[in-house]
Amino acid sequence: MNDVLLRSLTPSVLGILVRRGADFAAAEDAVQDALVEAVRAWPADPPRDPKGWLVTVAWRRFLDATRADAARRRREDRVEEEPAPGPAPAADDTLQLYFLCAHPSLTPSSAVALTLRAVGGLTTRQIAQAYLVPEATMAQRISRAKRTVSGVRFDQPGDVATVLRVLYLVFNEGYSGDVDLAAEAIRLTRQLAASIDHPEVAGLLALMLLHQARRAARTAPDGSLVPLAEQDRSRWDTRAITEGVEILQAALARDRLGEFQAQAAIAALHADAPTAEETDWVQIVEWYDELARLTDSPVVRLNRAVAVGEADGPRAGLAVLAALDASLPRYTAVAAYLHECDGDLATAARLYAEAARKAPNLAERDHLTRRAARLNARGSR
Repeated sequence: MNDVLLRSLTPSVLGILVRRGADFAAAEDAVQDALVEAVRAWPADPPRDPKGWLVTVAWRRFLDATRADAARRRREDRVEEEPAPGPAPAADDTLQLYFLCAHPSLTPSSAVALTLRAVGGLTTRQIAQAYLVPEATMAQRISRAKRTVSGVRFDQPGDVATVLRVLYLVFNEGYSGDVDLAAEAIRLTRQLAASIDHPEVAGLLALMLLHQARRAARTAPDGSLVPLAEQDRSRWDTRAITEGVEILQAALARDRLGEFQAQAAIAALHADAPTAEETDWVQIVEWYDELARLTDSPVVRLNRAVAVGEADGPRAGLAVLAALDASLPRYTAVAAYLHECDGDLATAARLYAEAARKAPNLAERDHLTRRAARLNARGSR
């Protein structure tokens, strides 16, 4: 069973059902039922046309569900619309589905959560981690969003800003471990950039390309994380960097700065440095100042503390860090790094070990544990 294949087909199948008249919540349930049936049936009898098979099964499951509703007679008319056997349409409806999920009846945060779950294929836990909230809270948010749009006709697509937020979060999940999600986010953002003249769309595409360019160098052969300063820059994709920088420069020239352009500018400064030591940290701090002004994000301020530590010395970074909420994710890891740079190895080792216990994934936990062990070994000499 190819889970990647199923995930890649889900948005298109869902889009076909919505276009045929299914309300979103019922369509999603029907597609999920079809996926479960595919997992059961395909290993023994794989279909020649997987997409057509999923459309047919999902549509039948939708019809089965609607027949049980009070409006039985009206909904049974849809039986005649059941797709005929044969290949399903080749049109890619994924981007349109992103816009439909960003419905005006939903708040931006609920629209993002619903789209990530229904179209992006992310789990509730992954979405909760991205939003820094408990999984139960996110599950309730997604359920409320489904109830809100249940029965609503999807003829009022949402705004670009919400769709960009979804694409960014999908890319971030892909960048942290699933290359297919990252590549899909870039593909959809390219489509959006080709159809909409918007500087923030260009800024997001540039940001994705600049981050994706470093992918090959982010992990060692054993799968362990390689910090940016220690990466082999000869493995960076110079073509993607060049494209990302050109797209960013064109967007910045329009003088309509947004958060994605500011983030891309920071990524471009990292990509432009021949070595870690030659990184222009002063400019990076200035861009973090712009980004903090645009977003007022505590995570941005946390990253700014690291940049200040690099530009003005670790004690300056620690002073900035002291003004932030210590419960922020990765706060302890940042504190450990700045203490290590300041020469306080015992404190740094203790904080790295504490940060490892809070790490959101195994790769990060192992990385922080190794840093703590290395510092403890140095301190015992």
